[in-house]
Amino acid sequence: MSSPWRTTLLAGSASYLDAGSIVAGAVALPLWTEHFGFGTTLVGLIGAFSSNAISAGVGALAGGWLCDKLGRRRVYQWDLLLYAFGLLCIIFATEPWMLVFGYVFTGLAVGIDVPASWTLIAEAAPKGQHGRHGATAQIMWLTGPLVVLLMGLALADAGLRGVRLIFAHLLVLSLAVWFFRRTLVESPLWERQASHAHITLASFKQLLKRPFLAPLVMLTAMYGLWNLHAGTSGFYLPYILRTIGSQTQAASVALNAFLFVLGGLSVYFVFMPRADRGRRTPLFATAATMQIAAVVLLALLELTTGIAILYVLISGLCGGFGQQQFFQLWSAEAFPTLLRATALGLMFAVVRIALGGWSLILPHFLEAGFHGVAWTLIAFLTASALVGLAYARRVASSTIT
Repeated sequence: MSSPWRTTLLAGSASYLDAGSIVAGAVALPLWTEHFGFGTTLVGLIGAFSSNAISAGVGALAGGWLCDKLGRRRVYQWDLLLYAFGLLCIIFATEPWMLVFGYVFTGLAVGIDVPASWTLIAEAAPKGQHGRHGATAQIMWLTGPLVVLLMGLALADAGLRGVRLIFAHLLVLSLAVWFFRRTLVESPLWERQASHAHITLASFKQLLKRPFLAPLVMLTAMYGLWNLHAGTSGFYLPYILRTIGSQTQAASVALNAFLFVLGGLSVYFVFMPRADRGRRTPLFATAATMQIAAVVLLALLELTTGIAILYVLISGLCGGFGQQQFFQLWSAEAFPTLLRATALGLMFAVVRIALGGWSLILPHFLEAGFHGVAWTLIAFLTASALVGLAYARRVASSTIT
């Protein structure tokens, strides 16, 4: 029998590998652009089909449904081998198409893994500790980029060889996690309920009916609109800082790393102690408002070093108790066991595929000027905040069943 914390750590490693692969691409993108000499169209393709977007969405749609049909363990036991294959393609890429090809497989694996992992964490957590265990996965989601960015900083002078080493560390870790996950047991909650013959297993049609349709739509909108901003920052921030803000590769990576340090600290010191105690609305509202204020700085002022640092400070401090953390918590609470992973996979798919569409056109918007992009991101964040506040008022803490 696996302990809840062991299950959380091994399942939560999906968050490390997901975010790590996204930010590794962010670190690599300026170097790939220089080395291969490709333009904005291929930049958009890499962003759109990476683990940040469309591929992850497609994987989540299939992976979430399979988790509820076959069990969480069957899915997360094998998906990391697909992740490792994708990374091998990226590491040994000699042509631009190999980068896109590798990221497609990496993204599919990430998409399959996240619904299984987040669902398992929610179901393995002891009563009254769902927020704490979910927040641990969020810390791992922030730790992955931090490690990647610190490696990028240390290897800033190594060029493409340094990028390959960054992806290699994710490859080694994914194989190690795959090995240790083989000892995890199936979710007892899913196993008990799925064994009852009278219970109908998951279908997408069930999610389009009451009482599930409202949380499905609201959570997808809240998280999806926020993720258009987060995906832009997570994948393109070093690229933006270097090409628009005129920062060096080392400076842009260092600023991004500091953002994730602050985010991890705010998860641990702000979100984890309060997530299971109720009164979530003020916490969510504070984070949402701070995020909007941070992007307003970019919209109104020139992207100097000082403005970039201020943006990182504000975004990082509120990054640990905002939409990402509440989405993981609320999505687990809103749906019953035999629909939980299907719902999460569907929402995750819509969110990541929407980000893929945005990523295809974003490089062209950036060419036209960054301030217009910043105002668009403010609109996304404002709409996300309003939907999230409406949902927070609509539902109180629920029991995982």
